Amino acid sequence: MCEATPAAEITLPDHEHSAREARVFLSAAHCALHHGRVLDEAQLLVSELVTNAVRHGGPPVTVRVECVGSAGLRVSVRDGDPRPPVRRDVALEAEGGRGVALVDILSARWGVEPADPGKTVWFVLR
Repeated sequence: MCEATPAAEITLPDHEHSAREARVFLSAAHCALHHGRVLDEAQLLVSELVTNAVRHGGPPVTVRVECVGSAGLRVSVRDGDPRPPVRRDVALEAEGGRGVALVDILSARWGVEPADPGKTVWFVLR
């Protein structure tokens, strides 16, 4: 773990503005010492995961950010649905459905863990 920046967590309301609130939280809580260069990607991915959590997972929606030093910035989103997210193939003109694909492409690694209640989807950026 990082000695410069402690882990931080926020529980978000289950509404359409939660993704914006998650980005603001991440901007304030990320480790500038180690991971300022990945903040834009982290905000994009947390926005996608929180949007999915609100639309498909339900409350409680919790975001946690941890600096693991040179190993990366770990961000996790927990929601109330135990079903894992599904990567979908979508048409070019589709307005949504790319969140899991973006997480897969942009992160160094990602995964899903069971939580009580629901699940936690996490990603690491380096």
